[in-house]
Amino acid sequence: MRLIQTEKKNNVLRSMERTLDENRAQLLDANKKDLEAFKKDDQAMYDRLLINDKKINGMIQAIMQVRSQGDPINKVITDKLLENGLQVVNKTAPFGTIMIIYESRPDVTIEAAVLAFKANNKILLKGGKEAIHSNTILVDLWHQALQENGLSTEYIQFLKMDRTETQQFLKNPTEQIDLIVPRGGEQLITFVKEHAKCAVLVSGRGNNFLYVDQNSDWEDSIKVILDAKTSKISACNALDKILINKNLSSYHNKMIALKHILKNNGVSILVDSDVKDVLKEEQLIPKDSLWEKEFLAMKCVIGSVDSTMDAIQKINKYSGGHSATIMTTNNKTASLFMEQVDCAAVYHNASTRFTDGGEMGVGAELAISTDKLHHRGPLGLDQLVTNKYYVYGNGHIRE
Repeated sequence: MRLIQTEKKNNVLRSMERTLDENRAQLLDANKKDLEAFKKDDQAMYDRLLINDKKINGMIQAIMQVRSQGDPINKVITDKLLENGLQVVNKTAPFGTIMIIYESRPDVTIEAAVLAFKANNKILLKGGKEAIHSNTILVDLWHQALQENGLSTEYIQFLKMDRTETQQFLKNPTEQIDLIVPRGGEQLITFVKEHAKCAVLVSGRGNNFLYVDQNSDWEDSIKVILDAKTSKISACNALDKILINKNLSSYHNKMIALKHILKNNGVSILVDSDVKDVLKEEQLIPKDSLWEKEFLAMKCVIGSVDSTMDAIQKINKYSGGHSATIMTTNNKTASLFMEQVDCAAVYHNASTRFTDGGEMGVGAELAISTDKLHHRGPLGLDQLVTNKYYVYGNGHIRE
């Protein structure tokens, strides 16, 4: 793929910032059509679908942040002169063509495209049908920005396909695809992995855990639990499971207090059998498989554990590998937890809601990867590259 000069790429982004700002009314009208066609029974998806001026400002800010970042392509990773005289240079390189499949979030149409383009990739956007009007406008605006700067609209393409057409495209793509990123639930990820012929980088389910150690600040724990659970239920970094150490002082009273605090903030509760002995009126978790479920709702499970190791084992068994928090005043216990828990982001005395590219200093993100290859955590601009070896010789042969 031909490499575009950094200045030209940044000029496209400047054009998109201006064009997006100038066409706010058109975008809001399109989003209104999507909202009117959407049944509000899924509040989390509705929240992700909604566009307002604040979200448009966020889209523009995301583009500006990526424009301000350095070009991630052609950076030298290593440069070695070997004993035989060969010079071996390893540089960052584009993936080529990236396909992203996502549901209901029109802002992904901005963040995914800006990152892919700045990293010199083509991107195929397969958004959900619920955001069709919003996404169509956003892609049209991208095309205007590309054409203003003399570039082909093929760099950013929008795929209007139903499930059957998407399945056929994955099996027999009309062009080479180098990477697919599915952003959605387990069903979507399984569907893509089953049918794709190229590498798939998984942006996995959330199902995030918070563990309250016996040595913890209770007021801080409540503050963090409420933020992680209630501030944005539609986010993959929201809290779903709370584990309480049975050796916590005033365990019985604190469990009752936690129940009342959560319910007063609109959160429904399920409990395990041990917690049921304390919170007798709460619903018992019906089956162990619910420990694996990401709720995306004002709902959580409260369970108890005998030790930090029990908490670690439970998290590693059931979590989505996304985020987990320990609340403790014991730094040694925190270190054990953070080293042993198998998640992309582990926290000590902080909310899981910080697992976000902007909050973690990465900037705009394509997704939160729960894979261990090629990158784990927020996929920002610097992570949206592969590498390539440049080897320079002078008639060298291997003897």
